[in-house]
Amino acid sequence: MARRTFHRAPEAERRHDLIEATLDCIAEYGLEGATVRQIAIKAGVTAGLIRHYFQSKEHILQEAYRVVIARLTEKAERVSGDAETRLRDFIIINLTEPVANSHSLSLWASFISRVSVDPELAAIHREGYLSFRDTLEHLLADFLAVRGAESSPERCRRLAIAINGLLDGLWLEGCLAGELFGDSELVEIALTSIETLLGLRLRSVDAPSSGH
Repeated sequence: MARRTFHRAPEAERRHDLIEATLDCIAEYGLEGATVRQIAIKAGVTAGLIRHYFQSKEHILQEAYRVVIARLTEKAERVSGDAETRLRDFIIINLTEPVANSHSLSLWASFISRVSVDPELAAIHREGYLSFRDTLEHLLADFLAVRGAESSPERCRRLAIAINGLLDGLWLEGCLAGELFGDSELVEIALTSIETLLGLRLRSVDAPSSGH
């Protein structure tokens, strides 16, 4: 098992290093195998130092899950440009590297198996989901308004729920068996399907269909 080099640093950076070591352990051993001892070995520190920064293994797992959720959403939430570009890029980002890869899937799968039985992880999951959906609702509202289409909060909410479900399914398939699909095929399917839901094209005639 590769060991991280731990160094003296400000508290925030030390916590970050320990969380990174935790994520490495989870990806390698799963939640049960990511013991405080294994995390300490991976980080190159003592178990006592981990307990100095985190009250328990459950606490560090909770913080690690926050990081996993943030990394799956933060890049997509920082899209820029006009309303069409922001919505289109949001869709593409969620189905391409680094959001869609086997490492992201491994971490997500490890945590999701505990979400239904762990209230703290469930709360973190809910918070991340609602934040992601809220971002998507705003992107939809802007896009629909620019196109002169109905952009009521209720319509945007229902569309965001549907689109989120579509993206989740395609993300999962791409992470599990990406070799079964052609280059940008899942992105093209997502864009075409979402255009059907909206009743509007997301791409101008001369714009590329997908990719960055």
